[in-house]
Amino acid sequence: MALITGSEGFIGSHMVKFFHGHGWNVVGSYLLQGSASFPKLPNVEFVRCDLRNAQQVTKVITHYKPTHIFHLGAQSLPTVSWADPVGTFEANAMGSLYLFQAVRRLKRPPVVVSACSSAEYGTVPASAIPVTEKQPLQPLHPYGISKVCLDLLAREYFLDYNIPAVNVRLFNTTGPGKENDAPSDFVRQVVAIKKGRQAPVIEVGNLKPHRAFLDVNDAVRGFYLAAAKGKRGEAYNLCAARTYRMSEVLDVAIRLAGVKAEIRPVARLMRPSDEKIIFGSTQKIRKDTGWKPLLSFEQTLQSMIDYWHGVL
Repeated sequence: MALITGSEGFIGSHMVKFFHGHGWNVVGSYLLQGSASFPKLPNVEFVRCDLRNAQQVTKVITHYKPTHIFHLGAQSLPTVSWADPVGTFEANAMGSLYLFQAVRRLKRPPVVVSACSSAEYGTVPASAIPVTEKQPLQPLHPYGISKVCLDLLAREYFLDYNIPAVNVRLFNTTGPGKENDAPSDFVRQVVAIKKGRQAPVIEVGNLKPHRAFLDVNDAVRGFYLAAAKGKRGEAYNLCAARTYRMSEVLDVAIRLAGVKAEIRPVARLMRPSDEKIIFGSTQKIRKDTGWKPLLSFEQTLQSMIDYWHGVL
């Protein structure tokens, strides 16, 4: 049985469908949404659980006794972490501590795969790109710091209590259902233009940075293989195989949608600081698990176009 925390989230919702499709019994814990919004699937159950509440976390884990836990529940927006650092730590660091404490009490501890983040690396010098798991951690905001806490917690509980833990450090991940990242914003606008719901003007931020966008389905498969074949106590980068300049991402979205539009930079979409490139080495997870991305970035963008066509 797989327990998936944060099952109402972008990656969590895809993970529920993945494991259901592979014949697993699945329990999805959630915080923000009611169960009525979740798909009705056989052998899939959803349960409300606030990770900031130790009693709730313990109750869920001791009741279901999962063989695997995929820990995705978190406050995942760096911008929100600046506005609410205490809430971010309560959700990400303390929530993870409560989870590992509950797991520790089980006679047969499950495999725990935790969603960590490339934000743990902070600003990486050009000489260290693509960044490896050996890069020193130096996060810049409370979200990154709280993810470092989770990273260290998992390793310590593996060493001290023999809990089979694996950490996955996620880089930029996107796909159908994603919101509030550049690809989804581009695609939403081009689909709105295609359907005549927006003037042929696409508002953008900085188009110079390079990012490697991993398809959410490849990411979910990476978590699965990390659980099945990953070395316990280790951390693995999960990243796309190449980077794209943001202007390239926009060009591909426009071409796939078949629209013509004016590109208009706007101040509100510009960030005070934007790393020139975010790119992680995946040599370690490829070697240990055989994982590699299977979907091209064009396939990812096309699936996002199809998604927004159904939403707008």
